[in-house]
Amino acid sequence: MTPGAIPRFAPGMKLREDRARGQWVVMGPERMFVPDETALEILRLVDGRRSIAAIVDDLAARYDAERGLIETDVLALFTDLHGRGVVTGG
Repeated sequence: MTPGAIPRFAPGMKLREDRARGQWVVMGPERMFVPDETALEILRLVDGRRSIAAIVDDLAARYDAERGLIETDVLALFTDLHGRGVVTGG
C-alpha cells in the first residue's frame, strides 16, 4: 500500500456498529474483529474515493498532529489489513 492507493473494504468486508455490544466491528465471511480507537478513526474514512494520502491529510488536520507520524501509522495499518484480506487498494 502506498500513499496514492485508494483503500476499499474487500468484497464481503464491512465496518458496522454492533449496537448490542456497543462497539464497532469489521465483519466479513467467517471472521470479525474489533478495531481499536485509532484504527476505527482511520477505517471510518475509507470510502473508496479517498486516497491514503487524503486520509492522512484529514487526520493530521483534525488532530493537529505531525503528518509524517500519522502517515507511518496509517500506512502500517493499511498494509496489515491488506495482507489479511480486509482491504484492497490500487
